[in-house]
Amino acid sequence: MKKIVLFASGNGTNAEEIMRYFNKNSLVHVVGVLTNNSDAKVIDRAKKFNINSFIFNKKELNEGYILDEINKIKPDLIVLAGFLWKFPEQIITQYPNKIVNIHPALLPNYGGKGMYGMHVHNAIFENNEVETGITIHYVTPNYDEGAVIFQKKVSILDCKSPEEIAEKVHQLEHKYFSQVIRGLLEG
Repeated sequence: MKKIVLFASGNGTNAEEIMRYFNKNSLVHVVGVLTNNSDAKVIDRAKKFNINSFIFNKKELNEGYILDEINKIKPDLIVLAGFLWKFPEQIITQYPNKIVNIHPALLPNYGGKGMYGMHVHNAIFENNEVETGITIHYVTPNYDEGAVIFQKKVSILDCKSPEEIAEKVHQLEHKYFSQVIRGLLEG
């Protein structure tokens, strides 16, 4: 059995899609959700699938406690699904090419520190882009600079607001993120 650990900071819609996708899979299981936000909706989403959540603070993340917990689990893949803190180099070093993230734009455009969620969609809208998309990539010590695993584009010519762009991007995230994860675990 392959094990996935999810990291999320907020609403957790991508995390929920991943939990739903693998819920009935006998070969792949989401074994835990880790969050830095005690009010994160992802906690309630995990409960629906009987998946344990763990809330941690920055000190626990950066001083090795979370790494110790991950090592107890021995996941095959660590998935950042809307996790907003910089991921610690010590975890990245110990799990090379085993940590993936999804970004709501076509990297390398609109990536880097501070470029997440609506910040990305607002910038894309303000720059009158004609397309955007998603990028699934490996996590490195630098924001959004890891090797690209998968990208999918979508036209946004008909979008009249950043919120409409966000909706199109969410649809791509929900459609492809779990499939790409499955491919990584089966490959």
